[in-house]
Amino acid sequence: MLSRKQGDVLVKFARNSIKQIFEGKGRDGLKNLGEFSKKHGVFVTLLSFPSHELRGCIGFPYPNLSLDRAVKEAAIAAAFSDCRFQPLQKNELKDIIIEISMLTIPEEIKCKKNELQSKIKIGQDGLIISYKGQSGLLLPQVPVEWGWDSHEFLEQICMKAGLDKKSWKQKDCKIYNFQAQIFSEEKPEGKII
Repeated sequence: MLSRKQGDVLVKFARNSIKQIFEGKGRDGLKNLGEFSKKHGVFVTLLSFPSHELRGCIGFPYPNLSLDRAVKEAAIAAAFSDCRFQPLQKNELKDIIIEISMLTIPEEIKCKKNELQSKIKIGQDGLIISYKGQSGLLLPQVPVEWGWDSHEFLEQICMKAGLDKKSWKQKDCKIYNFQAQIFSEEKPEGKII
């Protein structure tokens, strides 16, 4: 995965990507970072400070874009295109924590449905569900933040996808897991942890 220094660079890059939009420079105003040309799955999460309430979260679960481009596009989308929230206003940015989750490649959990709960490691695994043309994703930190066990996590991933909460039990429902390396500001524009 990445070093702490690289994580620091990417979090600052995400913040600067959002600032560029506010400054009217557009998506292409900030040059890509050459050292991050390898394709990688990534999510950018915006959290209000100090309450840590979600303010936006968008990303790319699969490694289809270079890491720098994925971070830039996800940061801009989390700030301005997450349909759950109004677009971020310029005066809000000073009160936003930026968090980047670097994802491993998702892998299908292949087991009997009655064994699925025991295969999920809370605090380590994120989940993706795919069923009847619907899909949803929850990052590894989400069940920890909400205090869910693996059964609740499976129900919540179903609901995130707009499915019945017991859909994960269906034979043709596919569940994938992935892990994440997380870099986050302690406070807006603060130390990266």
